[in-house]
Amino acid sequence: MSSNKLDSIADGAVVGLYYTLKNEAGDVLDSNRSGGSPLVYLHGQGSIVPGLEKALLGKAKDDFIDIMLEPEDGYGQPNPELVQEVPRSAFPEDAQLEVGMRFSGHDGNGHTSAVQVSKIDGDTISVDANHPLAGIKLHFEVTVAGIREASEEEMKHGHAHGPGGHNH
Repeated sequence: MSSNKLDSIADGAVVGLYYTLKNEAGDVLDSNRSGGSPLVYLHGQGSIVPGLEKALLGKAKDDFIDIMLEPEDGYGQPNPELVQEVPRSAFPEDAQLEVGMRFSGHDGNGHTSAVQVSKIDGDTISVDANHPLAGIKLHFEVTVAGIREASEEEMKHGHAHGPGGHNH
């Protein structure tokens, strides 16, 4: 992380984290601890799940937290309204569809969203736009790698930038 270091995490801080995410059974779902770079985010902007952001408030560099989050503090409960039936023709003609496959799609307003095939019934395909971790308890093991003040540009944009500035 760069200069303008802060002593503890607060809104407007750019924070670097090393983490391991597990499900309730202890299966590793994601981690950046094996030679990866820290996950960098702007605290207070909702860039990470709300329960983790709340747990990190006030923590200092090198602090470690081990926390189990209920779905409401993670990706929420699945929303049945985000499950839709679409015709087979909405997919690429050569796609060999299987339950669990993920696709990016566009809604009628031009927004892109990720969906997962949840059911196949002939030419009717059910797709689920809920986050894959919705409804799941999340076990985070997190080490704070660094904390610094956000730049004016980062605050204006509402997210952290990588080394050298803009990194969208």
